[in-house]
Amino acid sequence: MSTAYLVAATRTPVGKRNGGLAAVHPADLAAHTINAVLDRAGLDGEHVDDVILGCVSQIGPQTYNIARTAALSAGLPEYVPATTVDRQCGSSQQAIHFAAQAIMAGTQDLVIAGGVEVMSMVPLGSTTSVAGLSGPRDGARWHERYGDQEISQFRGAELIAKRWGLGRADLERFALESHRRAVAARDAGLFDEEITPYGDVARDEGPRPDTSAERLGALKLLSADGVLTAGVASQISDGAAATLVASEAAVRRHGLTPLAAVRAMTVVGSDPVLMLTGPIPATARILKDSGLTLDDIGVYEVNEAFAPVVLAWLQETGADPGRTNPLGGAIALGHPVGATGARLMTTMIHHMRRNGIRYGLQTMCEGGGMANATIVELV
Repeated sequence: MSTAYLVAATRTPVGKRNGGLAAVHPADLAAHTINAVLDRAGLDGEHVDDVILGCVSQIGPQTYNIARTAALSAGLPEYVPATTVDRQCGSSQQAIHFAAQAIMAGTQDLVIAGGVEVMSMVPLGSTTSVAGLSGPRDGARWHERYGDQEISQFRGAELIAKRWGLGRADLERFALESHRRAVAARDAGLFDEEITPYGDVARDEGPRPDTSAERLGALKLLSADGVLTAGVASQISDGAAATLVASEAAVRRHGLTPLAAVRAMTVVGSDPVLMLTGPIPATARILKDSGLTLDDIGVYEVNEAFAPVVLAWLQETGADPGRTNPLGGAIALGHPVGATGARLMTTMIHHMRRNGIRYGLQTMCEGGGMANATIVELV
């Protein structure tokens, strides 16, 4: 099989809710990254075989196959097709997997894979409350299997905290460190190379230099008998990201310079009630499939949907916390859900190249109880 190479990767800054990107149409934001990733590769859009974008809330301005709208908005030829993926929070990581799989299978040579979500404009959950189409999310057969218990990411995160013995103080220490790392990275200009500014928005808006243990401790609990607050959850955000995935033949034909090679991919299902534990079995499977160990991996990007997700993953895997989300995560940087997978990949690849790290592992939990995992190797 052909090796799938990531030859370019970029992202917009991540805008905070009602921030600098809140009024930007999602198609324009995604088109911006499509143009930028082609510019970085020095490639014309006429050579692209497909565009695959992740997007979770496919309604309103994010409907009608937002990937196709974005590709045409970017000026790609009309013969270049596009499709939109929804694997919940892992949507754009799955888009990268689909692109790599097409290339490894030999059916395509150049695929743009990324994602977009403007949550200020299209709030999460919008698709469940369309006028005239309201009703229960789950049918009778679901209830036969799982009963009438609450199914939500918030409850899942609370259940994880309880099962892994994580108290409020543990979660808030983790959240504080996420902000510390993200602020330090932003102030040191470590994100500058990977970001393509949009208008006047050139830096991530989420990291808070003034976050403190006292501020986090003063936040209201999300449930009276729980340990979660908004401060230990990912931020509602706006953003887009794109990667260009190429075959060996395309690299030679177009004189491209690979950044990294996709070495292993997996996706797993997990308990839909706990919902957010999937990165644990996904990590175990991808390490087994790749023949690598945790010690071989120089950086881990584990999406910070909620602090308990990463803390439970650390407990179960024994991974080095210092190599996990070294530049902060979604608690500080934000989580534009359809774009986050490609955002994480973009950040991880640039961190690997800056520090000469051979292998990086990315994994993220997903609604419904799933998780993707990807290992890339520096080229």
